[in-house]
Amino acid sequence: MSQEASTPSELGHILVEEATEEAEESLQKLVESLKIVQEDIGQICELASEEKNFVAAFLESLLNIMRPMKAIIPVSPSALAGDIQSASQVTLDSTGNLIILYQDGRMELRDLSEEANRGLLVSVIRDTMPKFKQFTSAYRQKIENRIRFLSAVTRELQKISKAFSTLLPK
Repeated sequence: MSQEASTPSELGHILVEEATEEAEESLQKLVESLKIVQEDIGQICELASEEKNFVAAFLESLLNIMRPMKAIIPVSPSALAGDIQSASQVTLDSTGNLIILYQDGRMELRDLSEEANRGLLVSVIRDTMPKFKQFTSAYRQKIENRIRFLSAVTRELQKISKAFSTLLPK
């Protein structure tokens, strides 16, 4: 049985080579990871820009509808995350702000167009869109009722006006 014996310098050289190879592999893995992070950051920037455009377009469209109706839509606090769940009342106003009233009397205004409130915006949209549909239907009904009233009154007034005009000399 013969064992090959390595001299201390040979053994040291082998250990240095192994350590160098491991360091190079580790460095390559690190560089590859950083390249992936760089790609991810590039995509994050593109997605954030796209999200900003969608948020702006959504709020502009929603507010163009809500402003003429002077709409204020209630939001269920339970549909929202965090401390807002403890609010006594939450509403979406016609400017795109969330008005939050807490049980202790505090009031908070959150601008849903701000990047920090994007998750909140999504929760508000999920909760308010069915209510928005109900609100627009109720608003349409309100206008229809006014038209029916005005139509009936106008017809009667026209009859009176016609009858009265026959009394006037020509």
